[in-house]
Amino acid sequence: MGAEANIGAGTITCNYDGYAKHKTVIGKGAFIGSNSALVAPVTIGDGAYVGSGSVITKDIDKDDLAVARGKQTAIKGWAARFRKSQAAKKK
Repeated sequence: MGAEANIGAGTITCNYDGYAKHKTVIGKGAFIGSNSALVAPVTIGDGAYVGSGSVITKDIDKDDLAVARGKQTAIKGWAARFRKSQAAKKK
C-alpha cells in the first residue's frame, strides 16, 4: 500500500481463489471508497479513486476514477407479492 492512501471503512481485498493467494497493489495517494471489494490480482494506480461500493476486478490507471456497481432498480410491489406467495406455501 502506497503512502497516504486512504482505505474506506468496510473495504476488503479478495485475494484467495480457493487455490492460491493473489496480490493487490494500492498506489500512493489512492482513495478507496467505503464498502469496496478489490478482487486480486489487481493494481490501483497512484492517486486513483474507487467509488464507494464498487467491486474492482481490473487494474485502475494512475489518477483515474473507477466505479463498478449495478444500477439501483425498484420493482414495485415485489415484497408484498413475495410475502403472499410464501404464506400460501405454509397452508
